Amino acid sequence: METSTSWDGTITLANFNTAASALLERWNESNPTLPPWRWVPCSRLPCGVSRKDEGYLVLENIYHFMLNEEVTGEERYCSKEVKIDNGPPAENCDQETCIYDFHIVYSSSYRVPVLYFYAYRSDGQPLGLGDIEHSLPPHSMKILQEARWTYMTREEHPYLNRPWFMLHPCGTSDWMKLLFDRNLLANDLIVNQYLLSWLSVVGQAIGLKITSTMLKWPK
Repeated sequence: METSTSWDGTITLANFNTAASALLERWNESNPTLPPWRWVPCSRLPCGVSRKDEGYLVLENIYHFMLNEEVTGEERYCSKEVKIDNGPPAENCDQETCIYDFHIVYSSSYRVPVLYFYAYRSDGQPLGLGDIEHSLPPHSMKILQEARWTYMTREEHPYLNRPWFMLHPCGTSDWMKLLFDRNLLANDLIVNQYLLSWLSVVGQAIGLKITSTMLKWPK
């Protein structure tokens, strides 16, 4: 990776894999009440070229409260005590909940990560765009309405070959460059912190919160 002063905000596939490992470790040790991110290896790139190190990150079965004036943004995600697993939600995760699956995929075109997500009700019925917007906390909708760096769209998942929603990566490299240029981090720290810092921004647009503890890296 280039020095932080000349770096263009993108990341190589090899550095994406390194950053993915760092995110896995940091997330899973800092969020014992949430399901863990996991790495799904793939034998083929989306373009059909074989690569042993190809894969993507997966976070599944996140129960998310549908819009309710009595539920704050911080309370919308159910914790493990409320039962996050493949079974039905517990009593206090009632029928006003939906379930989100998140995938972080490397884009070879933009050379940045992309957040894909799929939302569905407890009966398996997928949510449309209007339902997703209804389920998001107000601050997330405000970000999506005002942001110039991304927008929500639905495209074919590069590995699953079926439509998923995604946050478009058109402006990712620009704001990632600004994010790290302000801190003038060493190259190895940029790689290790890249995905977590990226997720702390894009996650806000979909209601996926990153705690401040997770962003405090050991010196």
